[in-house]
Amino acid sequence: MPFSQISALSPLDGRYAAKLSSLRVLMSEMGYMHRRVQVEVAWFIALSDAGFKEFKPLSPGARTYLLGLVKHFSEADALAIKEIEKTTNHDVKAVEYWIKSKFEARPELEKASEFVHFACTSEDINNTSHALQLRSARDVVLLPALDKLVLKLRDMAHAYADTPMLSRTHGQTASPTTVGKEIANVLVRLQAACDRIAAVALMGKMNGAVGNYNAHLSAWPAFDWEAFARRVVETPEPLGLGLTFQPFSIQIEPHDYMAELFDAVARANTILIDFSRDIWGYVSLGYFKQRLKAGEIGSSTMPHKVNPIDFENAEGNLGLSNALLRHLSEKLPISRWQRDLTDSTVLRNMGVALGYAVLAYQALSTGLNKLELNNDALQADLNRSWEVLAEPIQTVMRRFGVAGAYEQLKEVTRGQIVSPEALHALIRGLNIPDEDKQRLLDMSPASYIGKAAELARRV
Repeated sequence: MPFSQISALSPLDGRYAAKLSSLRVLMSEMGYMHRRVQVEVAWFIALSDAGFKEFKPLSPGARTYLLGLVKHFSEADALAIKEIEKTTNHDVKAVEYWIKSKFEARPELEKASEFVHFACTSEDINNTSHALQLRSARDVVLLPALDKLVLKLRDMAHAYADTPMLSRTHGQTASPTTVGKEIANVLVRLQAACDRIAAVALMGKMNGAVGNYNAHLSAWPAFDWEAFARRVVETPEPLGLGLTFQPFSIQIEPHDYMAELFDAVARANTILIDFSRDIWGYVSLGYFKQRLKAGEIGSSTMPHKVNPIDFENAEGNLGLSNALLRHLSEKLPISRWQRDLTDSTVLRNMGVALGYAVLAYQALSTGLNKLELNNDALQADLNRSWEVLAEPIQTVMRRFGVAGAYEQLKEVTRGQIVSPEALHALIRGLNIPDEDKQRLLDMSPASYIGKAAELARRV
């Protein structure tokens, strides 16, 4: 069967392919090849500038040509590398041979062709390529998608800062809050998670087969290869890689930074799972309505339904993302002795883990933009829940030393339907100052929101 989106094994490349095009170009095998070419070219140009008499500095034209191989890397180039790999059965060597093939009819480059991949092990190219992929995925796709959610949540927090809402702790009625304050709670958590994602330093090593510059020193024993490798790794693009140098490694970069990054993304995802479930619940309670879209069907048999599918899709895809991210963060820092190959096949699924996350962020954005606040439902719920005022009444009683304040309120409210009339009768009978008595009489569930509105406006 010829491959098509309808026959794709993963829904990321099938049903949801159009939604992930920006991530696919970065985290696919083609994206991986592109970064490998970038690393090989940066290393090659840097070697020409190292001062070796055997490799003179490249001409401006040669440098422009080499950087053009990176800048204009195409799907046709990736397919050409795959064709070479059919013979080499080695993906990094195929990249090396492809670069050398681009030196044909260019005497300056042909003469220096043996300096392509010079003294490198495959993992010098792979680990830095992975870091470059992850940086682009994080900075170009992941964080902008999360930032979009942060901005939407901020708008909602401010817009609904003063809208009272009944709380539920353990599923039971509890002290009121505001819609905006509950959104603000999520916003603050998510912003902190985004900051942690952005703060992870992406590492790269260029130190040879077991991390000791063995091959490098066999060629030029007096040359400071560690300083050279650091320059290549840390020099900004396009002449360097713009990563953080990893000075100690076995054959592979230890992947601890990857674990840190994936754990940080998983933390953001967990916050959003929590949020998705809460919004789902508020839709179920009628606190939010969902805008209708012409032609959409909620149920094949129940015409009235408008299902909260965006929040359900988000929850499901966030769970898939976290399952993969946690395996990546637990597995990748573990390698037998100086290197085994179990990380290689796992690393090829980084894009899948991030893809499910990005898909979920898109679903959440879509769902949030459909929501309309149902003030009538919010107010009706508050009006049915006068028992929540037992808290302020007993607190004021305790202030003035009324014995057994908590117990008295518990006796008349716990597990019972409480009317405003019953509470007012109780308040009028209290031995407390008239000013405080009147303040309690003026209180309603909708007004008993503490600093919720102020806190919501602060974010």
